[in-house]
Amino acid sequence: MVNMNISREEILAVYEAGPEAVITLINTIIAENQKIIEQQAMRISELEARVKYLEERLNKNSRNSSKPPSTDNLAPKKPNPKSQRIKSGKKPGGQKGHIGTTLMMVDNPIETKVYSVDRCQNCGKNLQDEIAKDFERRQVFDIPPVKISAIEHRGEIKICSCGCTNYAEFPQDVRFPVQYGTRLTGLAVYLHDYQLIPYDRCCQLLKDVCGCEISPATLIRAENICFENLKDFEDEIKKLLSQSPVLHFDETGSRINGKRNWLHVACTSQVTHYMVHAKRGSEAMDAMGILPGFNGVAVHDFWSSYFKYLCIHALCNTHLTRELTGIYENYSQLWSNDMKALLFEIKSCVDETRKISDHLEPDQIRYFEEKYDTIVKNGIGENPPPLILQDQPKKRGRKKQTAAKNLLDRFMGYKDDILRFMHDFEVPFENNQAERDVRMMKVQQKISGTFRSSQGAATFCRIRGYISTVKKNQLSVIDAIMDVFRGKAFIPNMAE
Repeated sequence: MVNMNISREEILAVYEAGPEAVITLINTIIAENQKIIEQQAMRISELEARVKYLEERLNKNSRNSSKPPSTDNLAPKKPNPKSQRIKSGKKPGGQKGHIGTTLMMVDNPIETKVYSVDRCQNCGKNLQDEIAKDFERRQVFDIPPVKISAIEHRGEIKICSCGCTNYAEFPQDVRFPVQYGTRLTGLAVYLHDYQLIPYDRCCQLLKDVCGCEISPATLIRAENICFENLKDFEDEIKKLLSQSPVLHFDETGSRINGKRNWLHVACTSQVTHYMVHAKRGSEAMDAMGILPGFNGVAVHDFWSSYFKYLCIHALCNTHLTRELTGIYENYSQLWSNDMKALLFEIKSCVDETRKISDHLEPDQIRYFEEKYDTIVKNGIGENPPPLILQDQPKKRGRKKQTAAKNLLDRFMGYKDDILRFMHDFEVPFENNQAERDVRMMKVQQKISGTFRSSQGAATFCRIRGYISTVKKNQLSVIDAIMDVFRGKAFIPNMAE
């Protein structure tokens, strides 16, 4: 690179000044050119990093990141379905020895219809007076026409000799002179809060099926009664969750009145608690009132707010394996593929060992941990610290790292939390329980839209938490909702 800003006269003057002046001028030009080259190298490095970052964002999908599958349609190339589960070798469908279910005939149908044979199909002879030799049986299972009925409740009024007027007590679910019964209101709440049918369509369905002109306001009022009657249930559920040895936590966006809020869930395989809050972090977790005093194992993704609590932590390895897939696809780093294979190897070993024991042998644990450390060491070799050029201006704050280095730092700093499932068989490999419980709440927003008020969101969360708990305990959802109107909400007994 030649500096073209020096005039002919200046060059001649330097030449006439002698060799020393010429050498000085050449060194100056070289130094300036070297500085320009370094600046260009820095700029090229920044642009390459920017291109890599944009390519990585463009290549993200539900298979190699935490993005939901619903966003895959927006990607330039939708990924082919590829499960991360290890093949079992079994054929699809019911396995040998599986007891299937099918529609069976009953011995005592409520109605029998007989179809006679009047003439012979061959010769046309009249057979009306012939006695049937046998019958071919076919049974049709159907529901009778649904018709709303009115039941009058009469309470006696008696006057005692002392002059006191005495009134009979009505059942708790008979409050007003005219009202809908628990079966109809329970069905309405069931349709909206379990089947996630919008208010107007719920009312239309009940009109078409039952012939009743129920309004959205009536359905909302029924939900509010459920909300009030489930107060003790929610308090008890939070106590049960606080005492659980292993808890699953997750959060997802939820819009209320056009503003973004956050739906939080705390759950086990038996109980579920939902809460909507304006914040995602520790302020919301404190408001939920479970994590601050929790002493068990909290299973979650790598959201930093969870680590503010002094319980034992376990990270979701499904999230990690998806991110490892993304690092391998976008950066071609071998350590990420090796780590993913190791996590699935440990999981397979734990699943097989669980059939005969409740722990791995010390030699097995030592082998897996040494292999883990070796892979991390290889990852450090694939992610060397960046070169610092001379005269490079220092920037304030934390230096930005690549996604690969950030994930590697997580495996270096949170080894115990990542491998918690290997040491304690009560801790699962992933956080699927919380993700399953969150999934239907997202479906509600896609079907029925967003919430219009914080109270409406809180009402839905409490009722949906009750429904989820009922389902986990294999009970009838609609019967359980009717029990709420009767003041007999189901509360699980975790000791059983």
